[in-house]
Amino acid sequence: MMFSRAALAAVALVASLSPLAAQDVGSTMRRPTLTVTGEGTATAVPDMATFSSGVVSEAKTAREALDANTGQVAGMIAAIKEAGIEARDISTSGFSVQPQYQPQKKDSSDAPRIAGYEVRNTVTVRVRDLARLGDLLDKVVTSGANQIGGISFDIAEPQAMQEAARVAAVKDARRQAEIMAEAGGVRLVRIINMVGEAGMRPMPRMAAAPMMMKMDSSVPVEAGESESRANVSITYEIEPR
Repeated sequence: MMFSRAALAAVALVASLSPLAAQDVGSTMRRPTLTVTGEGTATAVPDMATFSSGVVSEAKTAREALDANTGQVAGMIAAIKEAGIEARDISTSGFSVQPQYQPQKKDSSDAPRIAGYEVRNTVTVRVRDLARLGDLLDKVVTSGANQIGGISFDIAEPQAMQEAARVAAVKDARRQAEIMAEAGGVRLVRIINMVGEAGMRPMPRMAAAPMMMKMDSSVPVEAGESESRANVSITYEIEPR
């Protein structure tokens, strides 16, 4: 196989440069690094709540139980709307019709007999104004609800709190890196990798008198606080001082 002089010259040039290029790549890969982990938190008072409210009705027949339940649920929903809750914030979250059986004797071999029927209808309500929550709970029970549960508090726009937690996590990581670099006699050059995550969780507050929503005979409710927690892992390139 024949090669031109130009091709041979190009091969010779690449061969002469390859050790230098490899040395440069190797030195880059061998640059010392420092990896630190930072944690940050931010809190905020919830500004909305969600709860479930329902009616359980019993009767001899399924029709009678359903009719009784329908009337009570209709009254409950009407009371919720009268309290200022929009239709978009009220949704049916559960409905069931179940037979109720007579208790059997201990040694009886007879088939279970139906004694009546139970109808359950549950709605989930979102409250965007927490000042209404205590009074709303009172009205819901007064209007016929005999089940309330699943009250949870949330923040409508959590982005600001989550961002504050992330900033705090990065600052914490930087502080940790500076402490370690100072102790190790090195200098932070630049960030070469950063990985982080954030999450939000409710934080109960033991004493929160200002947040107690109590109006006349309404139900007292504590909103507590929500907390956003962020973690970040940062790798710095370092060099001797």
